[in-house]
Amino acid sequence: MISKLQKPLDSGFNSKTHADEITKDIDLTGKIAIVTGGYSGIGIETTRALINSGAEVIITAKRSEVAIKNLEGIVSKENVIEMDLSDLNSVKNFTDGYKENFNRLDLLINNAGIMACPETRIGNNWESQIAINHFGHFMLTKELMDMMADNDGARFVSLSSSAHSLTGMLWDDIHFLNSPYDKWMAYGQSKTASSLIAIEFDKLMKDKGVRGFSVHPGGIMTPLQRHLQNEEMVTLGWMKEDGSLSDLAKNFFKTTSQGAATTLWCATSSSLNNIGGVFCEDCDIAKIKSEVDESMQRYFGVADWAVDIDEASKLWELTEKTLKS
Repeated sequence: MISKLQKPLDSGFNSKTHADEITKDIDLTGKIAIVTGGYSGIGIETTRALINSGAEVIITAKRSEVAIKNLEGIVSKENVIEMDLSDLNSVKNFTDGYKENFNRLDLLINNAGIMACPETRIGNNWESQIAINHFGHFMLTKELMDMMADNDGARFVSLSSSAHSLTGMLWDDIHFLNSPYDKWMAYGQSKTASSLIAIEFDKLMKDKGVRGFSVHPGGIMTPLQRHLQNEEMVTLGWMKEDGSLSDLAKNFFKTTSQGAATTLWCATSSSLNNIGGVFCEDCDIAKIKSEVDESMQRYFGVADWAVDIDEASKLWELTEKTLKS
């Protein structure tokens, strides 16, 4: 079952809208936001725009020294807090500390992630992309939900990707224990999970005035591509053999500021005050893929499985059981 709200609003923005265009009339004074990975790529632009709008922003960082350097002049180093999404104890330490030191949470933006990396096992023999992109963020979100529930108007934004279209949840073999590891299928599954967590969050929290959104930020060249060789990006159609952007990438890829815009729209737009549990792209609610031109379905629109309410509930329950075991 898919929400009837999963349809564009004609927001007035588009794929080339910049971060500061979204937030130019937004006042976030007195608000507190957490941005995971808010010190690299589109995360920096998300952080910068929130701070420029008056919010206090807490950055979680696996490499706090890198984050402090990257955010110099933007965020106070006291607001950069170490947290490793691959280590659930680290996540719990962060959430416990946050609850001790802060009295509210207005925006939770799950921005960090890894992409198409070599097979790695962490935790209880978990595949690393689902473990970091989903399990780590799930624990962070679950631990902070009560703080958000006390705060009518709070919002949760989970960053997905067009790669969600590669696969729904691989329920029979989530961790590639019985089938050959495929880094792109693993990434696609983790990004489907990143969407589904927002769908279920919204269902659980909307009666408290708190809403959840998933976001495809668009194609952006960021450190997320660090595991990809140039020849692979040529095959994907992103680059030319000489290392320059392909014609496709020139047409559709965004700057980091443009890439942060949809996240910021979901986090702040008044047009979403009574809406949630939807997948967004290009600063609007996305179309279902069947409504997108067939030639563009790989890059735009949302697959049914990433916004299916029953799939979202199933994943939430399975993740809770997994993290308790």
